[in-house]
Amino acid sequence: MPAKPSTWPALRRRALMGAVSVSLLCAGLPAAAADDGRPDLSRFYDQKVAWGPCEGLQMPQDLQCGKVTVPLDYARPEAETLDLALARYRASGDRRGSVVLNFGGPGGAGVTELAYSGKEFMDLTDTYDVVSFDPRGVGRSSPVSCGGSYATAGDDTDDVLRDPRDMLSRLKRAADACAEHSGPVLPHIGTVNASRDLDVIRQALGDKKLNYLGFSYGTRLGAVYAAQFPDRVGRLALDGVDTLTAPLTEQGIAGARGQQTALEDFLDWCVEDIACPFGQDARTAREEVLRLVRSLDQDPLPTDFGYEFTGQDLVGAIGQALYSRELWPMLERALASLVEDGDTRRIEAFVTGGYSVPGVPGVPGVPGIPGVGGRPDAERPRETGPETDGGLTDEEDIPLDNLAAALMAINCADDPDRPTADQVTRDLGRLRAAYEQASPVFGRYRLTEVLLCYGRPRGTDYIRDEVKDVDTPKLLLVGTRGDPATPYRWTVETAERLGSSAVVLDNRADGHTGYGSSKCVHRKVDDFLRYGSLPANGSSCGAEERQ
Repeated sequence: MPAKPSTWPALRRRALMGAVSVSLLCAGLPAAAADDGRPDLSRFYDQKVAWGPCEGLQMPQDLQCGKVTVPLDYARPEAETLDLALARYRASGDRRGSVVLNFGGPGGAGVTELAYSGKEFMDLTDTYDVVSFDPRGVGRSSPVSCGGSYATAGDDTDDVLRDPRDMLSRLKRAADACAEHSGPVLPHIGTVNASRDLDVIRQALGDKKLNYLGFSYGTRLGAVYAAQFPDRVGRLALDGVDTLTAPLTEQGIAGARGQQTALEDFLDWCVEDIACPFGQDARTAREEVLRLVRSLDQDPLPTDFGYEFTGQDLVGAIGQALYSRELWPMLERALASLVEDGDTRRIEAFVTGGYSVPGVPGVPGVPGIPGVGGRPDAERPRETGPETDGGLTDEEDIPLDNLAAALMAINCADDPDRPTADQVTRDLGRLRAAYEQASPVFGRYRLTEVLLCYGRPRGTDYIRDEVKDVDTPKLLLVGTRGDPATPYRWTVETAERLGSSAVVLDNRADGHTGYGSSKCVHRKVDDFLRYGSLPANGSSCGAEERQ
């Protein structure tokens, strides 16, 4: 799935918006060892989190940080381990446990996001400790990297179609670079193992049941958890619901189509303002945007970061900004600076705030991100857990491309489709036409994301084949009608697939996810998590209730 960032706080974050098959040997089995020879996980389920102060850039004083240790390979828990970074805001009222948040991506660092957007969840602290974590391969939790090496399908169309095997060769080299720079975690990355990690976290927090709020990709993680651990599901709310069945090629087309619609909505808004850099006619504005993208692909602009800003960089930046209407004024000003002055700095803020497939090798898609920090281990309270091999990464050592690398690794690990070189060569022209029909602006960019799984080992079948008909308490699924990243139909399809446990809330608004933009959605999700109060299946929140 393409990067799908959460939308709050709007001015803080955008985008957040495995390269191999994941072992399912232990999936859905009890945590501790049984007499039938299943791997013994008891040492991981016996640990407790030792919370301490978080240190780092602008880390809130009331945020606490800690870690849990998990097996690198759940089939071999006696072997290597890795640590996962955690953060929490403590409950201020009558505590009934924890609620764990995942903000999406995949590849978004939960600790940093919780630090920046914690105020959005303060109502939940009346009842819960509000917790988030950096999943394996992300942030401080053994972050993956491609060493700045990326391949792109965004070259000249005629050249690619004439010799697609050259493109595939570059994609394979890029995949090899990711394996080289990511270390031992890469073969064990993906949502199936992240779900098992989530259950270890639940136990370490002292909770019998998992209470969970997941956004965008986080809904995929929540659905997988419900399938693996149905008897440990508490109150699960999923906002911006991901597909469980569509192949990456179909997801990319849906994403391109959704972002094209969002772009046209933005331009309809922009041309009403005399300051719109594309004039006052919407049709002309759409043509001007496409012309600008093509011009920058042909003649990129130099940047203060030492690389050239291409048309595909612009597409990535616009795509990030379109996830939330609150960003439209900033996007308009950034585009005006670019068009009128050739100044890339404002628009680059959107590129570096989220996932961007660079147009040239060696250009990271994201900047350094603040980590959880904390006192040195000798000064921190000691966790009661197993000895660890893969400790937390220092914040200054998090690779610049971690978000991009983790997004690709997790999406590829979750997708079993791996067309051969002959199949890609045969289908590339058709795929390119389909993507460009879905969006003349975003089509090429989205196709690049899909093709980046080429050269990586085949992903798991588990999500597509087994995550269905879950036997759990009721799950709340929120779908937004005008969501540019996760179409509303995915909410309906996923609800049908999960079965009678799923309850759908229809958010009749736009933007990616609803919790951060709709008072109605926010209230209904909080009521469910705090009191167990569910809206009627199929009930709706109106656009007039947007915050």
